[in-house]
Amino acid sequence: MIMKVALIQTNAKPSIEDNLREVSAMIRSAAGEEASFILTPENTCRMRASVEDKLAASFEEKDHPVIAHYAALSKELGIYLLIGSISSIRLGNGKLANRSFLFGNGGEIIATYDKIHMFDVDLPNGEKYRESDTNQGGDTMVVANMDGVKIGMSICYDVRFPHLYRAMAKMGAKILTIPAAFTVPTGKAHWEVLLRARAIENGAFVLAPAQVGTHDGGRATYGHSMIISPWGQIMAEIQGDSVGYVCVELDLSDVDKARAAIPSLTHDRPIKG
Repeated sequence: MIMKVALIQTNAKPSIEDNLREVSAMIRSAAGEEASFILTPENTCRMRASVEDKLAASFEEKDHPVIAHYAALSKELGIYLLIGSISSIRLGNGKLANRSFLFGNGGEIIATYDKIHMFDVDLPNGEKYRESDTNQGGDTMVVANMDGVKIGMSICYDVRFPHLYRAMAKMGAKILTIPAAFTVPTGKAHWEVLLRARAIENGAFVLAPAQVGTHDGGRATYGHSMIISPWGQIMAEIQGDSVGYVCVELDLSDVDKARAAIPSLTHDRPIKG
C-alpha cells in the first residue's frame, strides 16, 4: 500500500485565528499535491506563555472552535488529518488536556489521544518547564485504525519513553506519530536520535511534525520536522527555521520488510532483576 503523507511545520502564535489561517492554508496546499494523510505539530491551535493566558484561552472539547474547523476541513478536502495537539481542552478539574485528534476523510473523529508524559524539566541552560502546572497527563495508549492502517499516537516528550512505542508496535502500529514542540537545546542534542531510534526499534515509519521559531514569551522551538523510514533513514526533513510542509510517499510494505529482516518485536524475553 502506497500512502502520500505531509508534515506541516508552523510557528504557533498566541491567537487561535492566526494559527487556523496559516495552518489551514498549508493543509490545503499539501492536499493539492495529493497528500491523503496530513499531520500538524503539537500546540497547533496556539502557544501562550503564562498559565493564566493558557487557562483563559481554553474551551471544553464540545465547544472548541478548532475541532469544528478541522473536522470541516478534512471532510471538504477528503483527507485524513492528524492535529498533533490542541493543548487548550478544558477539563472539569481546573486543568487542561494536551490532546491529539485524528480526523477521517469524512470529517469524523477517528481517535483522540491525551499526552501521557508531562514535560516537567530543568534544562542545563537554566530553562524550566512545568507542563503539569496547567495540563493533566493522560493514562491510555492509543493505536488508531485509519482505513485499515494502524497508527500509534503520541506527543512530544512521550518520545523519551520507548516502552510506549514498543507496545504500540506489538499492537500492529505501522506508523508512529510524534507531533512536537521540542525546545532548541534538547532538539539539537536529541531530536533526530530519538526519532530514528523509535523507528529502528519498532520497524515502523515515524512521522514527526514540529513547531519552529520563537513564540509568545520568548520560548524557542527546534523545528526539523522529519519522516523516518522503518530502517531508520531520514526520508524528509524541514531544515532551519522554515515554516512550511513536506510531502513523501510511504510504501507500507517497507514495515513488513524491516520487521522480517530483524524480527526483534518477537524476541522480547522477561528479565529477572
